[in-house]
Amino acid sequence: MSTVTRHSAPRAPRAMDRYVKGRTLGEGTFGVVHEARVEATGERVAIKKIRLGKLKEGVNFTAIREIKLLQEIEHEHVIALVDVFAHKKNLNLVFEFCGGDLEMVIRDKTAPLERGEVKSYAMMTLRAVAHCHERWVLHRDLKPNNLLIAPNGCLKLADFGLARIFGSPDRRFTHQVFARWYRAPELLLGSKTYGPGVDIWAVGCIIAELMLRRPFFAGSSDIDQLGKVYAALGTPTETNWPGVSALPDFIEFVYVPPPNLRDTFPNETDEALDLLRKMLEYDPNKRITAAQALEHPYFHTKPAPIPYEQLPKRFVAKEAEANAAAAAAAAAAAAAGDEEPASPASARQPKTGEKRRLEDTTDSTDPNFRPKLDEEDRESLRKRKGALDAAFADVDGDD
Repeated sequence: MSTVTRHSAPRAPRAMDRYVKGRTLGEGTFGVVHEARVEATGERVAIKKIRLGKLKEGVNFTAIREIKLLQEIEHEHVIALVDVFAHKKNLNLVFEFCGGDLEMVIRDKTAPLERGEVKSYAMMTLRAVAHCHERWVLHRDLKPNNLLIAPNGCLKLADFGLARIFGSPDRRFTHQVFARWYRAPELLLGSKTYGPGVDIWAVGCIIAELMLRRPFFAGSSDIDQLGKVYAALGTPTETNWPGVSALPDFIEFVYVPPPNLRDTFPNETDEALDLLRKMLEYDPNKRITAAQALEHPYFHTKPAPIPYEQLPKRFVAKEAEANAAAAAAAAAAAAAGDEEPASPASARQPKTGEKRRLEDTTDSTDPNFRPKLDEEDRESLRKRKGALDAAFADVDGDD
């Protein structure tokens, strides 16, 4: 009787085998982001691993929306989606690698931010936003740590999880979008019908933050956020913002006239202040568009925006230093006989916005903190408003 030898079919290569996973770049409620290298080419990428729900829940719909939009929006200043694959119970999105973000630039006090640098980052951000708006996409989560910086200095708009298509008449959206510090006043007042102006307000806040090297409006609650905005720009009225008193969450504040922006930005040019005023208009219908902002004289007067290839490479040296320290620590641990030496690299990495979101969820000063308010909470906040009104009255009287 002859024996039949069975040969098993060769295992098909898994998509994950195309990549060599490295250090963790950040983590949060969505999952984890790892640095990785393409096995065949050595190219660096970032893999965003999204935890899938239970089988009956299907694929995370936010992830599907992000994939769809990124496949349709290709631009030099929008993060490139390189690959998508499933592995075990996770959906993996592979992006081009970026070594830092704009928040790291703002917080890096070791070197000044020149006017040409500020203009360059502002222009790249506006180009990305203008491209999105031309394709009827609202980003709805613009903030410095969603503006990534590639190794060559190019700024990339990322994180489209909250993005939506706009343009349908009377379409209603949730107003609980954006990190609080970058949330437009119509959203803070409960409006559910809005358009590209909400993105423009956020970009105006980001440009102001680049100039100040600190957040322009850093409120600790929605009411406090309104107070910070009104203190900096004056209280809105039906004259400069028709219909404001009819918004769902409108609360009347003591009137404060618009202060002079020159007092807050003493070193900025007249063109810079004019652009800020037009981006931070209370009435969203009067707010400048991204395309119009790019044509503003601010970007066409000296000093000119610095080409991104010539911007200071703020992250390269720090990354090399961190990698060298990690390698030295691993070698020392191995020499000491540790079987699984702990890598200190993650402790040295600047925290990403998503990681902060995970760690700081109990901190109400975090701009990403969005508590759900019931009527009792709202009543409590209305009572606290009296103290703010008193504070505004004091400001009004200190001429």
